[in-house]
Amino acid sequence: MPPLKIMPKKKHLSAGRVPLILFLCQMIGALDVPLDPKLLDDLVQPPTITQQSPKDYIVDPRENIVIQCEAKGKPPPSFSWTRNGTHFDIDKDPLVTMKPGSGTLVINIITEGKAETYEGVYQCTARNERGAAVSNNIVVRPSRSPLWTKERLEPITLRNGQSLVLPCRPPIGLPPAIIFWMDNSFQRLPQSERVSQGLNGDLYFSNVLPEDTREDYICYARFNHTQTIQQKQPISLKVISVDELNDTIAANLSDTEFYGAKPSKERPPTFLTPEGNESLKEELRGNVLSLECIAEGLPTPIIYWIKEDGTLPVNRTFYRNFKKTLQITQVTEADSGNYQCIAKNPLGAVHHTIAVTVKAAPYWIAAPQNLVLSPGENGTLICRANGNPKPRIAWLTNGVPIEIAPEDPSRKIDGDTIIFSNVQERLSAVYQCNASNEYGYLLANAFVNVLAEPPRILTSANILYQVIANRPAFLDCAFFGSPLPTIEWFKGTKGSALHEDIYVLHDNGTLEIPVAQKDSTGTYTCVARNKLGMAKNEVHLEIKDPTKIIKQPEHAVVQRGSKVSFECKVKHDHTLIPTIVWLKDHGELPNEERFSVDKDHLVVTDVSDDDGGTYTCAANTTLDRVSASAVLRVVAPTPTPAPIYDVPNPPFDLELTNQLDKSVQLTWTPGDDNNSPITKFIIEYEDAMHEAGVWHHQAEVSGTQTTAQLKLSPYVNYSFRVMAENNIGRSVPSEASEQYLTKAAEPDQNPTAVEGLGTEPDNLVITWKPLNGFESNGPGLQYKVSWRQKDGDDEWTSVVVANVSKYIVSGTPTFVPYLIKVQALNDVGFAPEPAVVMGHSGEDLPMVAPGNVRVNVVNSTLAEVHWDPVPLKSVRGHLQGYRIYYWKVQSSSKRNRRHIEKKILTFQGSKTHGMLPGLQPYSHYFLNVRVVNGKGEGPASSDRGFHTPEGVPSAPSSLKIVNPTLDSLTLEWDPPSHPNGVLTEYTLKYQPINSTHELGPLVDLKIPANKTRWTLKNLNFSTRYKFYFYAQTSVGSGSQITEEAITTVDEAMASRQVDIATQGWFIGLMCAVALLILILLIVCFVRRNKGGKYPVKEKEDAHADPEIQPMKEDDGTFGEYRSFESDAEDHKPLKKGSRTPSDRTVKKEDSDDSLVDYGEGVNGQFNEDGSFIGQYSVPSGSEHSESPETTELCSEETVVPTAVDTGYCGREAKVPHQKDKAGKPGN
Repeated sequence: MPPLKIMPKKKHLSAGRVPLILFLCQMIGALDVPLDPKLLDDLVQPPTITQQSPKDYIVDPRENIVIQCEAKGKPPPSFSWTRNGTHFDIDKDPLVTMKPGSGTLVINIITEGKAETYEGVYQCTARNERGAAVSNNIVVRPSRSPLWTKERLEPITLRNGQSLVLPCRPPIGLPPAIIFWMDNSFQRLPQSERVSQGLNGDLYFSNVLPEDTREDYICYARFNHTQTIQQKQPISLKVISVDELNDTIAANLSDTEFYGAKPSKERPPTFLTPEGNESLKEELRGNVLSLECIAEGLPTPIIYWIKEDGTLPVNRTFYRNFKKTLQITQVTEADSGNYQCIAKNPLGAVHHTIAVTVKAAPYWIAAPQNLVLSPGENGTLICRANGNPKPRIAWLTNGVPIEIAPEDPSRKIDGDTIIFSNVQERLSAVYQCNASNEYGYLLANAFVNVLAEPPRILTSANILYQVIANRPAFLDCAFFGSPLPTIEWFKGTKGSALHEDIYVLHDNGTLEIPVAQKDSTGTYTCVARNKLGMAKNEVHLEIKDPTKIIKQPEHAVVQRGSKVSFECKVKHDHTLIPTIVWLKDHGELPNEERFSVDKDHLVVTDVSDDDGGTYTCAANTTLDRVSASAVLRVVAPTPTPAPIYDVPNPPFDLELTNQLDKSVQLTWTPGDDNNSPITKFIIEYEDAMHEAGVWHHQAEVSGTQTTAQLKLSPYVNYSFRVMAENNIGRSVPSEASEQYLTKAAEPDQNPTAVEGLGTEPDNLVITWKPLNGFESNGPGLQYKVSWRQKDGDDEWTSVVVANVSKYIVSGTPTFVPYLIKVQALNDVGFAPEPAVVMGHSGEDLPMVAPGNVRVNVVNSTLAEVHWDPVPLKSVRGHLQGYRIYYWKVQSSSKRNRRHIEKKILTFQGSKTHGMLPGLQPYSHYFLNVRVVNGKGEGPASSDRGFHTPEGVPSAPSSLKIVNPTLDSLTLEWDPPSHPNGVLTEYTLKYQPINSTHELGPLVDLKIPANKTRWTLKNLNFSTRYKFYFYAQTSVGSGSQITEEAITTVDEAMASRQVDIATQGWFIGLMCAVALLILILLIVCFVRRNKGGKYPVKEKEDAHADPEIQPMKEDDGTFGEYRSFESDAEDHKPLKKGSRTPSDRTVKKEDSDDSLVDYGEGVNGQFNEDGSFIGQYSVPSGSEHSESPETTELCSEETVVPTAVDTGYCGREAKVPHQKDKAGKPGN
């Protein structure tokens, strides 16, 4: 018996009594090279990016910028970078270094330099002799936490019950700030169904109450990336009750005047946000969809949410902000639709509909995988992605667009697939697939590594596998080779037979024994072979007895204070040493002397209530683990009252002693611990001078201490309080101690976040984050602001300002670097010398337009623009890039000129060229270029015109099938909406579809470009046709449009057939004909056995064309039967025909009848053994059959119906026409 081969997919093998060899034949395909050090030492491999920074990389401007790029490959790859699309020469920038053996960039901006200087789009390339892999485009931007603009906020006075919106309008930072509302004491403002914060940060009041009156509504913006918080000016709100309003009116009116204020009337809800009855919301797939509705009214409205055309998704829907915000996580396209929020109160309801559209950035369906091939093999790279809109797939090789890469005859691109055939070793490369749409992109590297390597076994030799009996055993055989090796397994050193029931082989070469038995023990050999060589490896398998618990612990109920014992006896394999572990409630036993463990027993003495629970005996070996459990229940002999456990009482008698400038000693008396010992004391302080009513953490001491030495800060009016904590919880705070005011001192720190940035061409705005009151260390906090030009010899200019956060220097030159420092001081003295930072005075618009603008048209939709850079001095600001304005002014296919909206593309940095994508073919465009700085755009260059060449047209706008008849169909269509050139012709292809949905032959028809209607004639009746229609220009064919239509049925003929088939005389006639045919068959058979020629054979010999004369009865019931022979051979069996009465009625019991069924024919031919080789022609009413010859495809004028509905047209087949009683050809 030959060895049985196993394919790589998991399969089960039946064993036999003869030697059995297990083969693993792995199909050639994508294979990643294993990361085995021994293998990688001498195996070449193209680069693979293993680590890179995120696409959108926001960096902290206070720290060095680290842009990651790590790659593997053999030989180790070298690295290079581009910045904003051009080569980034790191050797020319002393602040930029690359980590050794890595592509990671480190930009040192801590000592000098600014993060804004290194904003841009970075891309890393890892290259070796086998190819080049590229990283994503990494957009590096420094985080920003701008200050609020200064504004004057007037106090707000409202009548009780009115609605209100307090605007926040935070500064735009990077990343966006987190908004929250607090008061002057940094306490969050309470929110409810009546008062809540919106998604935009505004604070909404459905109706105001007198308790809303306060002077410190403050909006805070927290920028997490820089760990800074910016504060808006406080907003003052006063809510006047009806009584207060009447008192005010009374004080201003005479006694004779009528006065009296009425309370706000109750009113139905209206929406504060969003406005109107409908709104739109667009979200990306996978994000969190947040919908918000906030209403005002009196009483306070309640918000409800529904989805109009479905239900809200379960487990992904959450309500926030007192149900005013609806959130759906991980949204998909199915979550699109109309969402309705309803605001109700007792006086009515109001609705708002939000139309949600879910778009999608590209996401992978099948990302390309690395491909390892041997010379001469074939393979494919597949890159499939989805998104909304559908992403565009672009291929690159070694970082270069594949359209302009060197030609490779073994490579063929078919959309999202690259097909390789007969590859050669020199053609190894790294391919990049880019899937992009307007919402993002995906970039994947996949290498094609052409290797010729003999097999290698990567699994270590002579590994010993130990497995417990009746469990699966897995014997590893990791391997590598190119071409991919086949794997063979042998049992025994001499290839002895395997007699087990089932074996399983895995793709990675592993041999699985699903149920290992004692006799599975032995030596197994794995052999790997390919055309370049062979390798083998031996492993050993030992089967061990399982570990068992033969005596399990039993459940027990004992009284408190008594003793209990649990027994656990274990049986195990003699070569394995078990470890017995006892557990309580799945954790370790209490570390107490009352618990003792000997060989087989656990004993617990003086049992307490806490000892109740589940006790588990676990026996562990190196191969298995077993366990058994028992429950211990502890009962009390007599009930006793349980003690009361509670949090401690608060400490009291707080006293301050040893009062020094920067320390004080606090002493207190503990309160009752309430039967749970105090574990620690927590000390808090209040600064009555700067933050009255706000308590801060000061220190913690152990529960045994009643005294603490506390460190203090200057110029703080301290009060202290103490809380006690035990295992139950924390006590309420003690009474506050006496106040202690520390002496003032000079500030010990300077303001942070110092910046210098001009807002006008002739000023410099210096800003900083001021010190808070606690940090001031004394009264009279001020700031000394100093500045001078960086590149000049001027002395420092200084000014002392009050406790503010900004100073404006006027009359400065335009865009000049300045050195700036801000130092804090108070009535005691100055803070330490501050750090120096660099800023710039204000920018002005650029003065010069880019020159020498050139346009290179790449293809019908893409153009490349080049320009000369402007002098840097003329920029008068930070060069942000160049901006191209372009517009289409005339279509080459039309004479009229019409102007459409201009489009803009911005290229950041000093780039001097760029691509204009998405152009319309066969069109005329103009463009100009402008330089951009932080202030705005400079003058435009002269307009430059260019033409785009013709492209392929879009699909025809419509295709309709009209006027169907028995044998013709008329097609009408509208030309393509985008011809993209001059249409040369239309192409129409069509083919019939039979009743089993099989497609017939394809007919190709060319139609002049000026036609919009065409009639196809000589088609088969009652037949479905499929049409493919597209337009062409001189460039090529456009997209096709398809349609299907059916020719009509001859209803009169079908009705007449049914009528005849149901007549009694017809049924009787059919029976008589069948009997006559049977008699004729018998006569022919007898005559043939006598050696003579029967009449049919004589008639065949007399005619060169083997056509038999019709056999008719007097009543004309039979039509004309005609047979034919093969041109090449006289003895090929011909196909079954069918019998059809002259009135064309088809009966199932007759249609399957033929002379073959009777064993002898009248109009057929027979071999010498009497077998029938004739064939009846098929009437048009029968099922489709194959044509004896394939015919040529036909155009509109050459369609010829045949006797058999073969689905072909053109040259007629050799099947003669079937005629009806009148002698006319049938369809």
